[in-house]
Amino acid sequence: MNGKFLVVDKSILPDYLEKVIAVRNLLEEGKLQSVSEAVKIVGISRSTYYKYKDFVFLPSDNALGKKALISLMVSHKKGALSEILNFLSSVNCNIITINQNIPINNVASVVISFEIASATLPPEDIVIELKKIDCVKMSRLLAFE
Repeated sequence: MNGKFLVVDKSILPDYLEKVIAVRNLLEEGKLQSVSEAVKIVGISRSTYYKYKDFVFLPSDNALGKKALISLMVSHKKGALSEILNFLSSVNCNIITINQNIPINNVASVVISFEIASATLPPEDIVIELKKIDCVKMSRLLAFE
């Protein structure tokens, strides 16, 4: 593994890490003046805040990067790919590549890479919304940079 950072789904992390970010936000926004007040409101100790405050951050728009790669299993029916592409366009994604395999058992594997720099949804929400399209049987975020 290269580098010292990991991209991790917050659902597997302890909740106090998200609370550390909440304390930092309260202080940065000027809603509270002291760390003592802020940690009391969010429900963590001062020591927890100070231990993690310089190591836990939310990704900014720039940190998410510019490209995403998704894998889909799509029903073999007329207009299915068009419906997916129309959705991606509606959330301001710019398609880079589309790789579609031949359908087997009326389901085709599709891998799409697209730019997300100006997307109106984060990549994980795009995947969730794609799953709601009737012809999409499976949707998975493979990577983003």
